[in-house]
Amino acid sequence: MLVKKIDIHVHCALEKEVPRFWGDGDDFATPDEMRVMWDRWGIEKGLQLPVITSDHTTHPLTNQEAIHLVEQYPDMFYWFCNVDPRWGENNDKTDHSQYLNWYKARGAKGVGEITSNMYFDDPIVWNLFRHAEKCEMPILFHIGNMGSDYGLVDELGLPRLEKTLKEFPNLLFIGHSQKFWAEISGDCTEEGRNGYPEGKVAPGGRVVELLDKYPNLHGDLSAGSGGNAIMRDEEFGLWFLEKYQDRLYFGTDICSPKNVFLLPDYLDECVKSGKLSVTAYNKICRENALRLLEGK
Repeated sequence: MLVKKIDIHVHCALEKEVPRFWGDGDDFATPDEMRVMWDRWGIEKGLQLPVITSDHTTHPLTNQEAIHLVEQYPDMFYWFCNVDPRWGENNDKTDHSQYLNWYKARGAKGVGEITSNMYFDDPIVWNLFRHAEKCEMPILFHIGNMGSDYGLVDELGLPRLEKTLKEFPNLLFIGHSQKFWAEISGDCTEEGRNGYPEGKVAPGGRVVELLDKYPNLHGDLSAGSGGNAIMRDEEFGLWFLEKYQDRLYFGTDICSPKNVFLLPDYLDECVKSGKLSVTAYNKICRENALRLLEGK
């Protein structure tokens, strides 16, 4: 009954490097460590997302490393390339298509996780999006605050994201991070969007409004932020999964072998108990990702 999941969001390293001297004190999971974690949650394969900016890491995960990872573990990984909007000439005239097509020819299925700490509608960022649209490369983005943070910057209510969705109707955007998923609720506050809000989801959430209005917006359910959005209010979460079942992707956001995620078991229990339809479960956990990554 349970399908093997595809993980839309992981950060894996071929070997350990400098540890984090904050948080869990570890480094990115290796393929062997990743396999142990995936087997625990019924995950067959995942999408490697390079980490290329200096906004939030001491151990970059390069595009070249992602290529080597896929070459050495083809049964475990797909990959997105990652391109900083400031590459090239650091202006809105850079021909990012030359980078994107180079990586696409080497198997990259999209672009992300975009974490550059720049405004969502900065002309330099939009230039990258323009070329991604031209190259038919979907974007997976992280939303952050300006300064002392990482991710594309937007305010409460996600006005810059909406402008961008409208500007690039043929570009697929996959949303992620606390500041994205907190806005699933209509009572989201500035403080709440920086964490993991609790309690019932109020009507009028901006994520719901944007999903209804813009078919080019999809959702990455990884990390504590995606899991919290679904599990904080079971009645709403199940409704949300059913309604947007064609545009949601299961994920973990594994960054360390010490990570723990609740969503994999929660989804399994919901489908086994009949709370979540088998159709929605299969799409979210596997079929949508295969369509995105393999065209199936």
